[in-house]
Amino acid sequence: MYYFLVVALVLIAMVVIFYIRLYYSKLSWTKKRLAKIRGKWAKPVSARRNFDLIRLYLDASEAPDKISVQTANDLDLNSVFNYIDRTNSKPGRQYLYNLLHHPITDIDALHELDAEIEDLNIDVPARDRVELELSKLNSSSAYHIADLFLKTHQPVFQSVLSTYIKVSPFLILAAFVSLVIIPNIFSFIFLILLLVYNVVIHYTSRKKISAYTNSLPQALIMHNVAVALIKSGKFSRTEAAKESLTRLLGLKRALTLVNMESAVVGANTDIGYAVFQLFKVLFLAEPYVYTSSLKHIDKYRGDIRAVYEFTGRADALIAIQSVREGLPFFNKPGFTGIDGKLEVTDLFHPLVANCVPNSLHTTNADRGALITGSNMAGKTTFIKALGLNALLAQTIFTSCSKSYKAPVLKIQTSIKTFDNIDEQKSYFQAQASAILNIIDHSAEKETVKSLVIIDEIFRGTNTIERIAAAKSVLSYITANQNFVFVSTHDLELAELLDEDFIVYSFSDSKDGRVLVFDYILKQGLLKSTNGIAILKSMGYPESVIDEANIVSERMMNKYLV
Repeated sequence: MYYFLVVALVLIAMVVIFYIRLYYSKLSWTKKRLAKIRGKWAKPVSARRNFDLIRLYLDASEAPDKISVQTANDLDLNSVFNYIDRTNSKPGRQYLYNLLHHPITDIDALHELDAEIEDLNIDVPARDRVELELSKLNSSSAYHIADLFLKTHQPVFQSVLSTYIKVSPFLILAAFVSLVIIPNIFSFIFLILLLVYNVVIHYTSRKKISAYTNSLPQALIMHNVAVALIKSGKFSRTEAAKESLTRLLGLKRALTLVNMESAVVGANTDIGYAVFQLFKVLFLAEPYVYTSSLKHIDKYRGDIRAVYEFTGRADALIAIQSVREGLPFFNKPGFTGIDGKLEVTDLFHPLVANCVPNSLHTTNADRGALITGSNMAGKTTFIKALGLNALLAQTIFTSCSKSYKAPVLKIQTSIKTFDNIDEQKSYFQAQASAILNIIDHSAEKETVKSLVIIDEIFRGTNTIERIAAAKSVLSYITANQNFVFVSTHDLELAELLDEDFIVYSFSDSKDGRVLVFDYILKQGLLKSTNGIAILKSMGYPESVIDEANIVSERMMNKYLV
């Protein structure tokens, strides 16, 4: 009698100690997490980002407004995302990455997004609590929540094995009870064989099903997070999410085992997590969850997506405000009608340290600009900054400038072009293909006009044909009311495009043998060059330098405007 009483008291004491430890562990985690959230505000977050997983949500999109891979690469969008990403959850990270690839052409939608950002960030302590909730979805397994509604998952186990997976826990329990009642070697061997076989099945099937089964606890955590976000009262657009959350209660009830795991994961206790992982291996919990949940997940795919997008958007809205407050200055863009001009004041590139701001204004007559300049003077950086700011204006309603006014635009670029040996494409062919794609999507019939940015147009062919083709192409694109910005060393283009293009330039000066750049955009043709000076500094023969200077001066006198 006393023996059972002592055992009961010990068990009760262990449970009490466990829950006390769990309580203080949660308090400690909350305190540390809040400190981290507040410490990273308005700062870029240095972290390893797995873009193969981040882009899962983006890659499923076939929306016509999605920017091309060419444009994303030209604008260094992954590097930009590394700077902009201040999200706390993996769904938020995927949502923000997707948002950056889809310029919004509905001005009302952009203003609505901005209003949500403002509302969410008025009460800073409440925003911190929202971020704390979102950080519960920071496990890498949460990336795969998107797969639950993006993919149709098929059975991977044959019917006999599926049956065994379902009855395996009962066989193990029967063998164990048999050992307790009548200890014997046969029950012991049978139990060991069952456990070993289960371990083999677990690890051989894990690669096929682990992404799916690991995402299910995260999906249930996401459900709890979304409920907490709605209860916070910080969000106005909650009707669709509320309806989906209500329907998903049926999924939670159907996934009892997954509910247990999500509770263990959410508790942040290493001991509990390790014990549960051992249980999963020995009792084939993951294969069981996979086979038993497929129909349920397929039924609720739409609701999972709705909650995912609500949660991800909430995280992205907070991240956008963090980006805004971390910039030296920013501007909320002003959008004009389709015939409006493009006017940008003090534009800068967010990834360039101590970037020199520059301004640019088109006119009703000139919808294009030629950017000439010395080598390394800042031409390519400027046109990239212009394209990036147009993208940020139409995705996160934020411009790295003091003023940005333009129509809503499609953004098309040809900056980074490489030859392709596998496809037997020269540099010229690769760029010509990219520019043809721009022409095809910049026709007069297009209701949304384009911002076209090209670096060193047709530089892979001879001078005469390059200039002739460039003049023809650029005139064609601007004739369809598109904005065109081209960096070039071909001064002849300025004369040929005089009626349609404004000419700007970057220059340098010499301080002894050192070239000095001010990175300031100036209206007018380039007044100085530095290519020959660079050759001289590299040790080219003096006779070569002298002749090059003579020819250069003759050509500058001919084409200077």
